[in-house]
Amino acid sequence: MPLLLAPVGQEVRIVKIVADDKTKKHLTNLGVLAGETITVISSSGGSTVCRVKEGRLALDRNVASRIYVA
Repeated sequence: MPLLLAPVGQEVRIVKIVADDKTKKHLTNLGVLAGETITVISSSGGSTVCRVKEGRLALDRNVASRIYVA
């Protein structure tokens, strides 16, 4: 399922990222890569805020829909 649809407060594992190479590299630099676990903190309006490792990251609707989690 896309990260956009992940339940708030639940830890999920990133399965794949469907994006261009530039976006994938940027997300990798932020710690968002396949195999990592992230937790959705909030999802409202057009953005999704999630906990990645020790930090928080806000992703817009377009990017969050391209990150698939399980």
